[in-house]
Amino acid sequence: MEQYFIDYIDITLNYVLQIEIMVGNMNDYCKGLDELILLDESIKHLNIFIAYTVIWFDKPPKSDLSGEFSRVEEYLRRKYTLEDLKNDPVIRAYRDFYWRIGIDPTKTRPSGEALARRVLRGRGLPRINPIVDAGNIASAHTFIPVGLYDLDRASPPLILRLSRGGEVFKPIGGKDRILEKGIPILVDSSGRVLHIYPYRDSRETCITSNTRNVLIVGAGVPRVPIGYVVKTVEKIVELLEKIGGSSCDRIVLKKSTYRK
Repeated sequence: MEQYFIDYIDITLNYVLQIEIMVGNMNDYCKGLDELILLDESIKHLNIFIAYTVIWFDKPPKSDLSGEFSRVEEYLRRKYTLEDLKNDPVIRAYRDFYWRIGIDPTKTRPSGEALARRVLRGRGLPRINPIVDAGNIASAHTFIPVGLYDLDRASPPLILRLSRGGEVFKPIGGKDRILEKGIPILVDSSGRVLHIYPYRDSRETCITSNTRNVLIVGAGVPRVPIGYVVKTVEKIVELLEKIGGSSCDRIVLKKSTYRK
């Protein structure tokens, strides 16, 4: 008989499992990190996984990441062309997952691919604000989609589940949408939709200049190495710590799978 279960693995930033030691500068989100995001049974058939952590700021980050932008843009131009980008195995995996959930990836590109294409067309990565910029830099390098959320505008715990139909989604840069049944979404305890997995975020919990507590979520799909997703989250933490952020020093990985 097939039994459903959800695994989670704690991964420290240097990939070595350690005993968690609570120190004074860890905020309340770190203390409840394991239960901050829950995976619902309804997404078991998708075989998806997430890597997440929390980082916070005592004051608005204003540091310049121009050197990081230049490095990742140079890397992409040196390694890829527009023609061969679609053949990268990570991009291929996200494209296949998009088809699986009813999204045409030739019209709505996976976010990591979209960022890389922008660079290869000569436009460069967008500059939005330091927190979002760090996410875009990491995602452009690994092609892993990343969600960044203002935790002070959400109501934890969050749940990754299929939509039941009728939920309202308020996408960044788009019109409100009433969701049909069966769409993978990240919702908070009030029912607010933060994200359609793994490709679009809500303006209700997006990062602003007033954001202090940030949830970082790397979105994994079948055939994408777990290490790539963890590495992406780790890179964002590294960049944000350089500009004044404090982190939980810990990444949580959760995955939904079948085990017979």
